[in-house]
Amino acid sequence: MVIEIIIGVAGLLVGAAVTWVLMNTALKNRSNEIIREAEAEAEVIKKDKILQAKEKFLAMKAENEKEINGRNAKMAQEENKVRQKEAQVKQKFEELQKKQHELQLQQDGLDKQRESVAKRQEDIEKLHKQEIEKLESISGLSSQQAKENLIESLKAEARTDAMSYINDIMDEAKINANREAKKIVLQTIQRVATETAIENSVTIFHIDSDEIKGRIIGREGRNIRALEAATGVEIVVDDTPEAIVLSAFDPMRREIARLALHQLVTDGRIHPARIEEVVNKVRKQVEEEVVETGKRTTIDLGIHGLHPELVKLIGKMKYRSSYGQNLLQHARETANLCAVMASELGLNTKKAKRAGLLHDIGKVSDEDPDLPHAVLGMKLAEKYKEKPEICNAIGAHHDEVEMQTMLAPIVQVCDAISGARPGARREIIEAYIKRLNDLESMAMSYPGVIKTYAIQAGRELRVIVGAEKVSDKEADNISQDLAKRIQTEMTYPGQVKITVIRETRAVSYAK
Repeated sequence: MVIEIIIGVAGLLVGAAVTWVLMNTALKNRSNEIIREAEAEAEVIKKDKILQAKEKFLAMKAENEKEINGRNAKMAQEENKVRQKEAQVKQKFEELQKKQHELQLQQDGLDKQRESVAKRQEDIEKLHKQEIEKLESISGLSSQQAKENLIESLKAEARTDAMSYINDIMDEAKINANREAKKIVLQTIQRVATETAIENSVTIFHIDSDEIKGRIIGREGRNIRALEAATGVEIVVDDTPEAIVLSAFDPMRREIARLALHQLVTDGRIHPARIEEVVNKVRKQVEEEVVETGKRTTIDLGIHGLHPELVKLIGKMKYRSSYGQNLLQHARETANLCAVMASELGLNTKKAKRAGLLHDIGKVSDEDPDLPHAVLGMKLAEKYKEKPEICNAIGAHHDEVEMQTMLAPIVQVCDAISGARPGARREIIEAYIKRLNDLESMAMSYPGVIKTYAIQAGRELRVIVGAEKVSDKEADNISQDLAKRIQTEMTYPGQVKITVIRETRAVSYAK
């Protein structure tokens, strides 16, 4: 039994050994096949890489050859250019040598010509001397005497021609001077536009109810008599509802009466003693306001260093009028006009403005009322140490004193411009208002015109037209046609500027 088992085990071992040998042999064969396949595959890959490397090398070689050929071609072109330039330079050099040779020949010819000319000049001088000697012997005059006679005759002729030429220049200068003067005056008027101020001889004092009228009149009229005596103003109480009229030729008195009435009515205590107290208090306030107005005016105009009395006189102008024109407004306007005109003429604008502001101070002074206001103003300016040219301009603006500087005619002209400006003086106010109405009516007669405004004392007419009704070309035609109609149909000083405004507006609302 054991033996059989041993034999069985031995058989199994033998079978296993045989199987292992067979399997080992099979594995060796398989590994050899894999190695051969890998070697074959590696050989194929090697051949592919070698082919790729060869192709890349050939491509790079072809590219390098192409680049080398291009560079060689460029070098050949550059060499050709250099050769062409060398040929051109050589050609130019040869041409320069030819020209130099020709110039040398010309120079030689010129030298010869100079020598011949010099010889001829000598011959001419000899002949000239001989002719002069012959003329001297014939005329009996030396050459110096003949020259002097000739010079004298030429002087006389030149003097005559010069006088004629000077007369022509003077005539032309006068014509141009008149034209330029008119131009300067017009530009000055147009550049200074001020409000028209017409003073009246009455002031309307408004009250809340007619009951206050009785309190102002007082028992048997004692309050109103006290007011009139204290202020020097006529107080008219009539049937006009809620209004009292203050009448006086002096605006300062009217202002004092108006302010005093206002304080009395506001306070409610109206009796003679209280009236005198309030009037005295208001009079002091107005005097302080006069000084303040004078200071403010000088500051606005840029005028400094005025004597306090002159400043006070300037402030008084606010309550004075001349032919219905407010005197302070007139003085300010004249000062601005003088500055503009002096600037146009190249003169001192500060002095011109100073003289224009002070030219009418004689009208508000209480000294020597028998003297003309221009002379009185000049004496006041001298008294308060103003410069001589300013004093002369003040005294000469109505020709009472002889003009000594260029400031005097400027002040005179600007004073006339301010006084004669449309709307400035009462005697032409109605014609002035009518002319402005006619201007606006004429512009409104055109189709498409929405609004018209006559501004700057009638020196400019602004016409606003509808953008949807009037085109740009039609607006230009309206402007030109209006200018022609105004020239032919109306009478006006200076010139009128017509401005036609056409605009489109887009309006939206964010809600």
